[in-house]
Amino acid sequence: QVRLTQWGGGSVQVGGSLRLSCAGTGRTLSWDVMGWFRQAPGKDREFVAGISGDGNSVRYSNSVEGRFSVSRESAWNRIYLQMNNLQVEDTAVYYCNVPIQWGADWIRPGDVWGPGAQVTVSS
Repeated sequence: QVRLTQWGGGSVQVGGSLRLSCAGTGRTLSWDVMGWFRQAPGKDREFVAGISGDGNSVRYSNSVEGRFSVSRESAWNRIYLQMNNLQVEDTAVYYCNVPIQWGADWIRPGDVWGPGAQVTVSS
């Protein structure tokens, strides 16, 4: 049974940076797309970023591209989300997720979720 543990997040002012980390246990996740979703109050959960098992393919939502960077250490079943130039609209609970499925124009979350980490950006 795969389990995801998260750490990081917190509160920053506009323009600041935060880093999220996620580690998976239970089996190797080297072949799986892993990634991040977020959910703001009163809104649906949305895709933020994802990375393929070999790290060669990454995707970002339009709202974070150029500011966020996803990376992974497959040997350790870990992924990271470096968030720079944070904006108030980035305030949300961020969830690690696996195994993400994606095609040319669609993304489907996996059935394993991390516990979530609060990110709060204030002006």
